[in-house]
Amino acid sequence: MTQRTIRFGTSVSTAAEDAAESLRLAVQADRQGLDLVTVSDHPYFGARLDAYSIIGMVLGATTQISGLVSVTNLPSRPAPMLSRTVTSLSTLSGGRIVLGLGAGGLWDDIAKLGTAKLTPGAAVRAMAEAMRLVRALSGGGAPVTFEGEFYSVHDLEPAPASAAPIWTGAVGPKSLAATGELADGWMPGHAADWHSARFRESRPIIDAAAAAAGRSPDEIATVYNLPGRITAEPLTRTRDEEGRWIGGSVQQWADELTDAVINHAAAGFVYFAPGGSHPDSATLARWAQEIVPAVRAAVGVPAADGSRSA
Repeated sequence: MTQRTIRFGTSVSTAAEDAAESLRLAVQADRQGLDLVTVSDHPYFGARLDAYSIIGMVLGATTQISGLVSVTNLPSRPAPMLSRTVTSLSTLSGGRIVLGLGAGGLWDDIAKLGTAKLTPGAAVRAMAEAMRLVRALSGGGAPVTFEGEFYSVHDLEPAPASAAPIWTGAVGPKSLAATGELADGWMPGHAADWHSARFRESRPIIDAAAAAAGRSPDEIATVYNLPGRITAEPLTRTRDEEGRWIGGSVQQWADELTDAVINHAAAGFVYFAPGGSHPDSATLARWAQEIVPAVRAAVGVPAADGSRSA
């Protein structure tokens, strides 16, 4: 197998009451060799912390791990300002940022922020436009003039920082096609994994769109949000009646993820506790110090360089 980077991460809570613990877990993840720390983005909930404020604090408190908002609520973060946020974090952290991007889903909640509702098709077009504009406003060069359906900038100077990799949380066929055309990675929605119908039906749309755009489908990494138990003893079944991964022992996890990398081209895994909750310190340590090294050794891929985000 050709050597490539496989990224391993963990989620942390955005609840205001969990703020101190989330920062502690992010620092632990950094020290224990993980590649990514991720947070969700729900700015319409008052009890949640702003996702990019968390990532900024995390990057300031760590030295190697990259930050990812999974995924950015684009309707509440206009693309030109989102580009400034991401390039600033990249400059401050030495490139330790990945831009997770979504078209927007909870429109009744999003509208509470004063943002106009978009139809699903318009939301996807806005996401595609944002990907183009975010890249145009990165990497220096001549001032940018961009006239789109949703964004318009005039003679705007790009930031000197290189564009961050863009990973989407695409679900529908139009957003999947935009991912194949424009993005660097895909995180399947609803914690779908490599054995799911969602993956089998969605990934070919990404690949076809990539090929139509003159890209190799291999350019778009698939990174999974993966909840599950880490048990002291092996489980008799590691998947439920519907085929969804439920977890197992360290060896069962290592075997499953190794197979995903070797036989299903998985490019990364972000750990969640059962039910999509966030791990505690002991569980995170088992993930980072037992499961992740075993998978890295089995597939012959070293730990990612924390200064690189793709």
